[in-house]
Amino acid sequence: MSDIVSKGEDTLTAWQRWELPAFESGRSTVRANLPTAVELEQMQTQARDEASQAGYAEGQQRGYADGLQQAAQENQHLVELANILTQKIDDMVVQELTGLALDVARQVIQQALKVQPELLQTAVREAIGTLPVFNQSAHVILNPADAAMLRERMGDQLAHTGWKILEDVRMARGDARLETANSQVDVTLAARWERVVAAMGKDAPWLIKTEES
Repeated sequence: MSDIVSKGEDTLTAWQRWELPAFESGRSTVRANLPTAVELEQMQTQARDEASQAGYAEGQQRGYADGLQQAAQENQHLVELANILTQKIDDMVVQELTGLALDVARQVIQQALKVQPELLQTAVREAIGTLPVFNQSAHVILNPADAAMLRERMGDQLAHTGWKILEDVRMARGDARLETANSQVDVTLAARWERVVAAMGKDAPWLIKTEES
């Protein structure tokens, strides 16, 4: 009987020695694999940080792209503005150069008539050519100095065609006026100047200045 008990005890002891450590070892392994509260908090903090960094990077990239687009739009606006300003500057330069050219032309014409008063002869001849042929008397009215010049150069020709040269001290040098029974032609420098300027699409009055003024 004692032998049986002994065997049983030995058997139980052997089983306990083999089974109990295995059970306890399993529990310790499971416990070792479970994260602690501190580790869980660290994991949550790390997850939040990674998510925040990812969101910041994405936002930064999106903001960079938006910034590039805005910069491109601003650049295009500046280019368009520069083109408009360049065109306006070009127009201003053209206007100023045209005005300067007209001023120079005024001075040149005035000086040319003083040096070459016979230029008035061409203007009178052209004006007469615009009028129809007639048998009535007609008048060419000029400044006395210009009238003397025209009589010397065209007196016989004008008289043959029925024109008379009349003097008017109120007429400026270089001006002339043609009068017939039915028409009148202004051959003053101001009128001729305005016709030329109008053909250029400009508005620049002659504004002739006499020595008396």
